Amino acid sequence: RDLGREVGAVDLVAHTAFGRTRETAELAWPDTPLLVVPELNEIAFGRFEGTHWDEGYRDWVLTSGADEPSPGGGESRLDAIRRYLVGYRLLLQRPEERVALVAHGAQVRYVLLGLDELPPMRLLERVPPATPFVIPVDRFARAVDVIGAWVAQPAF
Repeated sequence: RDLGREVGAVDLVAHTAFGRTRETAELAWPDTPLLVVPELNEIAFGRFEGTHWDEGYRDWVLTSGADEPSPGGGESRLDAIRRYLVGYRLLLQRPEERVALVAHGAQVRYVLLGLDELPPMRLLERVPPATPFVIPVDRFARAVDVIGAWVAQPAF
């Protein structure tokens, strides 16, 4: 609820297909229309699904390429970021004036990096949960362009 009070009224709340993002959206902005954007779901972690960061995933992140799938049938970071781009662009096409997005850390961090004209990085700085970032649409669009340019020539 504090999140909604801090950000203020919005016309639409987008969230991932994960229950915790929907719950946050409903608590923060009750009575506001919701939109599920599964393209912004977390990366498919493969064998690291449900494990702690230090239980192998961090080591994999530090030693793998952007296009290397996570072991055990997971997704590569490149494929995940391509998928996120679809979700970001879907939000940019929305007619609503103020759209809130309740998403996961990586999806937020990539946009924050893009706002600083920085591409996706191998190791991402943590985003504190339920921390709002109010971003004007033109800056969000520019961040999406930065991410898209990296996808065209991915390298960590």
